[in-house]
Amino acid sequence: MPEVFTAPPWEPRDVGETRAEFRERLATDVRRPGFQAVLALAEDGGVDGFATGWITPAPFRADRAYGKVTRRLGADRVNELLVGSFEIDELGVRSRARGTGLGQRLLSALSHGAVGRRSWLMTWNGAPDALAFYRRLGWWEPDPVPGEETDVVVFVAPAPEGDATGFGAQASGQ
Repeated sequence: MPEVFTAPPWEPRDVGETRAEFRERLATDVRRPGFQAVLALAEDGGVDGFATGWITPAPFRADRAYGKVTRRLGADRVNELLVGSFEIDELGVRSRARGTGLGQRLLSALSHGAVGRRSWLMTWNGAPDALAFYRRLGWWEPDPVPGEETDVVVFVAPAPEGDATGFGAQASGQ
């Protein structure tokens, strides 16, 4: 499904290179504690969508875009909201399946599979459709540290209906 990661607003990239990078990352990701994946298969046997995630470890990572997350939220908020929570790493839906509710179903299946844990994800502020999608589903954005906005936006899942644990509920200071 390289079209998910090479179409606008994402940077144009070589499809073969994107596939190889994703395969390499996935081979590492499947060994992360709490790794889960959800696939949506099309009638033709192809994949129309997928979502992957795992439990965010301590210490919080600094590679990829994680440093921007820490800068945006501050180390204390990262530890409070994200470490030990279920991180949605990838959510992809083929263009032919967009607008069908598939993205919402995949996200819901993966985040609800993280029983007793808050779910969170990060995305790029240059992806207006993704930002609108998460906001429409009720995912909320922890306030950034003043002056530390970045091009990465963090979203936290709303609490499941009837959840008395507060997982997914907005933390104080919101």
